[in-house]
Amino acid sequence: MTAPALADDPRRILVRAPNWVGDVVMATPAFRALRERFRQAEISVQVRDTLAPLLAGAPWFDDVLAVASHRRGLFATLAEGRTLRRHGFDLGICLPDSLSSALLMRAAGVGEVVGYARGQRGAFLHRAVPPLRGDDGGEFVARERQVLGLSAAAGAPSEDTRLELFTTEAEEAEAQAALDEAGVGAGEGLVALAPGAAYGPSKCWPPSHFARLADALAGDGLRVVLVGAPNERERSAEVVAASTAPPVDRTGRISLGGLKALLRRARALVCNDAGARHVAVAFDTPVVCLFGPTSLAKTNLNLERVSVLAADVGCRPCYHRTCPIDHRCMTRIEPARVLAATRAALADAATAPR
Repeated sequence: MTAPALADDPRRILVRAPNWVGDVVMATPAFRALRERFRQAEISVQVRDTLAPLLAGAPWFDDVLAVASHRRGLFATLAEGRTLRRHGFDLGICLPDSLSSALLMRAAGVGEVVGYARGQRGAFLHRAVPPLRGDDGGEFVARERQVLGLSAAAGAPSEDTRLELFTTEAEEAEAQAALDEAGVGAGEGLVALAPGAAYGPSKCWPPSHFARLADALAGDGLRVVLVGAPNERERSAEVVAASTAPPVDRTGRISLGGLKALLRRARALVCNDAGARHVAVAFDTPVVCLFGPTSLAKTNLNLERVSVLAADVGCRPCYHRTCPIDHRCMTRIEPARVLAATRAALADAATAPR
C-alpha cells in the first residue's frame, strides 16, 4: 500500500469505529497504523458505548466518544454531528459503510472524510475510496485488509494485520472475582465456551452439542466456563440444563472488559463464528470456531491458533440469520469432532509460548 500525499498533517483525527464486537477487534490494525503514522495528532475514536470497553487500555486514542445517534434516525445524526463541531477535526476515517456514519462526519464539519464509496454515501465523502476486491475478484475481503485500506487512504499505510487488545487492572480484577466466585482455582485449566452469537440463531451450534462437549472436557479435568452477552443467557442455560457436569455459567454476568481478561487467561475458547473468537485471538488464546451460514473469506486472517470446523453441506454459506430448513450446517458438526479439535488446541497451547 502507498499513502497519498497530504497537504498538511492533521492535528485532530476522528475515527468512527464499527458497530459489532468482532468488527471492532478486526479494526485494531488500522487503529495501530493511524497512531504510528500520526504520532503528534489528537486521535479520538467514536464507538457505541456498549463496545467502548473493548478499547480500554489501548494506547491509540486520546479520547473515546460514545455514539449517541446509532439507529436513531436522521435528525439525531445531524444533532450529534453539530455537537462534535467544537472538536475541530481535520480528518475523519469512517470505518462503517453506512450512510449515517458518513453524514455524521460531514455534519460535524470534519475537514476531510475518508470512507469506502458504497451506495449513495460517496457524496458525503471527501475521499471516496473504491471498495476492495478479494483475491478472486469477488466482494469477500478480510476485514483487517478492509480497514487497512482506509487507513492507507488517510495516509497511514501498513501491512501489519495482527489483532491486538489490552486489559486494565480493573478488568483483570473483575475476571478474577468472577472466577473466585465460581470456585475456579488459579492452577485449574480453564476452557471457555461461547454458545451464542449476536448475528442470529443460524450461527449457533446446538446447546445439546455444547453440553456434550462441556461434559467431556470436565471429564478431562478441565474447568469449563460459559460466556456471552446478557441476551444469550437463555442459550447458556440450555447448555447447563443438558449437562451432567454443569459448567460455570458467567453469561451476561461479567462485563465486556471482564470478558477480555477472562479470555486472556483461558487455555482455549470454543465458539460460534462471533465476536468472542476475535477477542480471544487478540490475546493469542487458541480458538475452535464453528462455522455454519457464514463464509471464512471475510475473516480469513489471524488463523494461526484458530481451528475452523464446518459441515460439508451444499447450502452454506447462505447468510440467513435463521435457518429456513433443518440447520444442517451446524447440527452436522459432531461433538466428537469438536472435542478432538479442542484437545489438539490445548495440547498445542501447552507447548507454544504466549
